[in-house]
Amino acid sequence: MAKKEVKTDLWVFGLLKDANIELEPQGSSILEINEALKTASKSGTGNVGFPEYIGVIKDFLIVIEDKADLSNHIKLNDKGLISTDKTDIKNYAVNGALFYGQHLVKNTSYKKIIAFGISGNEKKHRISPIYIDETEFYRELPEVESFVSFNDQNIDEYYIREVLKETTDQEKETEEILKDASKLHEDLRNYGNLKDIDKPLVVSGILLALRESEFKNFSINDLTGDTVKTDGQKIYDAVQSNLTRSNVSPDVKKR
Repeated sequence: MAKKEVKTDLWVFGLLKDANIELEPQGSSILEINEALKTASKSGTGNVGFPEYIGVIKDFLIVIEDKADLSNHIKLNDKGLISTDKTDIKNYAVNGALFYGQHLVKNTSYKKIIAFGISGNEKKHRISPIYIDETEFYRELPEVESFVSFNDQNIDEYYIREVLKETTDQEKETEEILKDASKLHEDLRNYGNLKDIDKPLVVSGILLALRESEFKNFSINDLTGDTVKTDGQKIYDAVQSNLTRSNVSPDVKKR
């Protein structure tokens, strides 16, 4: 193996280690994967063939094929698709990764495969993931700079966002917060007759009042529109209580 290719392998190993991912080099200790690789020669001879790294993360099979030179990253055919020509499979990282992924999805029980074609080195490189399942179609995914999105903690979210193209729980929560903030902004403008400069102070006050709910000293249910003790007075009292509880002084800061 050429010296440059060894350096690329070691650099990729370092990226995996940084992401807390353990894959096996040149083969697998998982029986069905190892059996499938016995006929995975990129030359199409039916002999043994091994990607640089392979392993399982949750229910995903991860395959990595790398090349030292960026010029050997990917070869497309005349239709703009990843070439499946035997020579291109042998000489290009992405083409080889796709070959291994498609071979493994046909010959193992793993039906969610992310195959990486990687080329270059630490300074100049390309890392291209491809999603492969039991259908005849594959999906080229956006290039990445690390494997952090593919460890145990993150791979499901990555799959939802990049493969299924659905909104993750975190993104949904952010959307809801932004929607609520927009509604509050409009309410303060339309019903509170507040200037923009005053809105942050009002919102901060409401948040302080809500903190009193932890001490059973304030509740949204208390805001009933009473004309004797107004909702504004109730919020003000809760804010004052929270500031006192937080030992804010002098007293002038609370007014």
